[in-house]
Amino acid sequence: MGKPGKLVVVTGPSGVGKSTMVREALKRTGAGFSVSVTTRPPRGDETDGREYRFVDRPAFEAMIRGGVLLEWAEVFGELYGTPAAPVRDAIASGKTMVLEIDVEGGRQVREKMPDATCVLICPPDEGSLTERLTRRGSETPDSMRTRMDRASVEIAAARAMGVYNHEIINDNLETAIRQLVDIVNQE
Repeated sequence: MGKPGKLVVVTGPSGVGKSTMVREALKRTGAGFSVSVTTRPPRGDETDGREYRFVDRPAFEAMIRGGVLLEWAEVFGELYGTPAAPVRDAIASGKTMVLEIDVEGGRQVREKMPDATCVLICPPDEGSLTERLTRRGSETPDSMRTRMDRASVEIAAARAMGVYNHEIINDNLETAIRQLVDIVNQE
């Protein structure tokens, strides 16, 4: 059997540009993407099985009880998680896999898979994050404030955990994508 692949965990607060960066890094590197499971409804043109697997709460809770998730968390009242088997199988077959998850999920993955490369994506400042969330168009003023408060707490917690190998400040999207591509391509 060949050399095992690796796992790159990309985390950061909501609205920081993780999805855009990961989507572009996957195109440029050929790495695989682990599709997470969530109880939240699809946004915009999201398709089941592409961005997420959309399931109801009882199905998700059965996955938790069955121990089939590499990590999971409740975020803004919805459950999100990563099925472990596809990730482990891909890595065993020599593929690099990318997970896009929240900070708590990153900690859980690092505990179970200490060799994972963990990347924290941060906004250059609060103003740019507010602007991105506003453009998304799915936020009320209250939910926006909640997300902004959570973002600063998440970033501080992530830095305090000490599990992140890399931190990328997304102040220029193309530069940030290139940094992520370099990390994915590293041995």
